[in-house]
Amino acid sequence: MRSARLRHHRRAGAVALVSALALTAVAACGTSSSDDGGGGADNGSNSDPAAPLDPQARVTLSIDCMPPAAKAAELKEWKQDVKAFNAKYPHVRIEGRSTPGQCLEPPRFTAMLKAKSQPDVFYTYFTDLPQVLDNDGAEDISAYVTDKTVPLLKDIDPNVLNSLKHEGKLYGLPTSNYTMGLLINRELFQKAGLDPDAPPRTWQDVRSAAKRIAALGGGVAGFGEYSAANTGGWHFTAQMYSLGGDIVDASGRKAVFNNDLGRQIAANLHAMRWSDKSMGKTQLLKWGDLQKQIASDKLGMFLAAPDDITYMVQQLGAKYANFGLGPIPGGRSTLAGGNNYMVKKGISSDKVKAAVAWLNFKNLTVGKGQFDWARAKADGLPVGLPQPNFWLNDSKAEDDAARAAHATMPVENFKTFLDNPVAGKAEPPRAQEIYKVLDNVMSGVLTNEDADVDKLLATAEQQVNQVLARR
Repeated sequence: MRSARLRHHRRAGAVALVSALALTAVAACGTSSSDDGGGGADNGSNSDPAAPLDPQARVTLSIDCMPPAAKAAELKEWKQDVKAFNAKYPHVRIEGRSTPGQCLEPPRFTAMLKAKSQPDVFYTYFTDLPQVLDNDGAEDISAYVTDKTVPLLKDIDPNVLNSLKHEGKLYGLPTSNYTMGLLINRELFQKAGLDPDAPPRTWQDVRSAAKRIAALGGGVAGFGEYSAANTGGWHFTAQMYSLGGDIVDASGRKAVFNNDLGRQIAANLHAMRWSDKSMGKTQLLKWGDLQKQIASDKLGMFLAAPDDITYMVQQLGAKYANFGLGPIPGGRSTLAGGNNYMVKKGISSDKVKAAVAWLNFKNLTVGKGQFDWARAKADGLPVGLPQPNFWLNDSKAEDDAARAAHATMPVENFKTFLDNPVAGKAEPPRAQEIYKVLDNVMSGVLTNEDADVDKLLATAEQQVNQVLARR
């Protein structure tokens, strides 16, 4: 979902921001092609889509999600990468665009798609593909992405690439991926007599551990959950997946969560909230709330992606050493998501080739761009989180070794997560609309001691089926 790179202010609907446009033009000599996002000239290039970009091609490429000035280290690295890219492609002018907040803010993104005002290379979440295609917004880049243009293509997890495909056609290239696990506060685990190196592996164990942590008193909650701003439905989905359930059937047209598993999840949360009193009194929480609680030692554990830890350290002043990560309880499958870039429909062939060349250099090359861990460490950026990591085979071994060699955090705290991988499962179709409906199930059981679980699930089922009927 939303997933980064603060993942759920990436994953769910957020308050609309007024966009600020910042342009950096790191250009070499020569003129550029048309800047209107449309065709533009292909200056002497090979017309074969599978052929790499001609180093003499002259194009201007607009790209969003350039780091803002407030992220000085990330922006410095962006500029370094543009300069290095221009050493090979001296006539490709990169125009980076940034906003003061997150890379993708859903209402603004939807408005941009409808107005056809997206840049040549635009940032999306895996779940955005249906919306982009509904608005005829992305180019089919299947013919442009080969082992010549993306040399490590065979080493990219096919499940990640499949998230960017529709009817066999490829519409994007990944920048990051995530799977959810159980994030714990190691200090509170130790105080409660629990082993922080062995996070709970079943939901019953979560419930037992939560009671022991809440018994510490002082306003400490054992386990936390979301129930607002689409995040409650997102986590309900994660819990369903963890027990082997689904939200929709294989056809994508029928809700399938109003069953024994759905009732089990809702009833367990209701019992933790009202019988065990291990979830705290404050509810209707959304992304950012649980992070603040666990970073201030007021929460023992919650479901999260690994990069939540970076957010808490960088933004909330927490310490890496205080957090641990285990696989999602239940362990049948875990919700997976991520981010990617797509290419605007209708731009010139050379622009598409330039986009693929840039994305390969910046995001899909071990040891370069975002995977230059030595540089990241030197620039004071976090190194050592187990994700993003969409590599397989030799590329994975090489990247894992470099990540460990330059780690800036105690990677042993993630050992249980790494040693017990859980298969990732994609979010349901029309995920954000479904999550909004399922928020009502979560908020119902967490705010109403007399909640009727059967009624909440039945109502949600009816509403989700209405959402799916609009496909």
